[in-house]
Amino acid sequence: MSPQPFVPSPAVAEALAQGKPVVALESTIITHGMPWPQNLETATAVEALVRAEGAEPATIAVLEGQLRIGLDAADLERLAQAKDVMKLSRADLAYAVANRRNGSTTVAATMIAAHLAGIAVFATGGIGGVHRGAETSFDISADLDELARTPVIVVSAGAKAILDLPKTLEVLETKGVPVVGFGTDELPAFWSRLSGLKAPLRLDTAEAVAAFQRQRAALGIGGGMLIGNPVPAEAELSRETVSVWIENCLAEAAAQGIAGKAVTPFLLQRMFELSGGRSLETNIALVRNNARVAAGIAKALAAADLADALSAG
Repeated sequence: MSPQPFVPSPAVAEALAQGKPVVALESTIITHGMPWPQNLETATAVEALVRAEGAEPATIAVLEGQLRIGLDAADLERLAQAKDVMKLSRADLAYAVANRRNGSTTVAATMIAAHLAGIAVFATGGIGGVHRGAETSFDISADLDELARTPVIVVSAGAKAILDLPKTLEVLETKGVPVVGFGTDELPAFWSRLSGLKAPLRLDTAEAVAAFQRQRAALGIGGGMLIGNPVPAEAELSRETVSVWIENCLAEAAAQGIAGKAVTPFLLQRMFELSGGRSLETNIALVRNNARVAAGIAKALAAADLADALSAG
């Protein structure tokens, strides 16, 4: 028999064995999404928040070729300060493991690893999607395909606002991915609560989300689900202001020949500079808010599974 392809932390292993709620967390936000030391502070605070909400956090990364499901404090600090960390998606996750590399996991890679470990809920900041100008560049994130194939609930503040949001929503619809506004009729736009795009579906409670996903599984409908959870009102940035900043950042990226995976970290850094640090504060607030909602969904799923077990027994 082949060995287990991942290594869970003791706390994650115990929680999974006992059927307790677990929330997967990505690591790209640590290595590519925020500067030091805010990246470590945010990762630590989000894990603490998930625990306070009654679930076990499982930050996912590849460390020296080992797929880790759950990191300890020393691992988090090492990752937060590491250089030349690969940004892993479906195409190169196995490469990093086979070649003993360090890598942080994007939405797609985190979903793959979470599903391997039996974790059904994942909290992130924003998903990748269709990049502006994709009609000529064909630059579309692997996150969208992953949502269509891997049965993990992804709680986010929508797709990153630097993307083409209407096209991203259209691709998700084509792929049959449920896009759910959590307590909202409008799809959130990452730093802003509203995008101008109607959310295809709306649910207002963690229990309703859990029931929806369980019914999808009962009907044999595969794939994941995207939950659009708006950033708290007190932390949001004006959509109009953000749009101007994004246009300026995209023009700079094009002028400097920045493309592919390098675009997002470049734009996040420039947004930080243009906003005087406010974009980072909003990013931290939305990640924390998504973690809180994800913990609630994980608890609702665990409670439903326990009820099923008790009724069957």
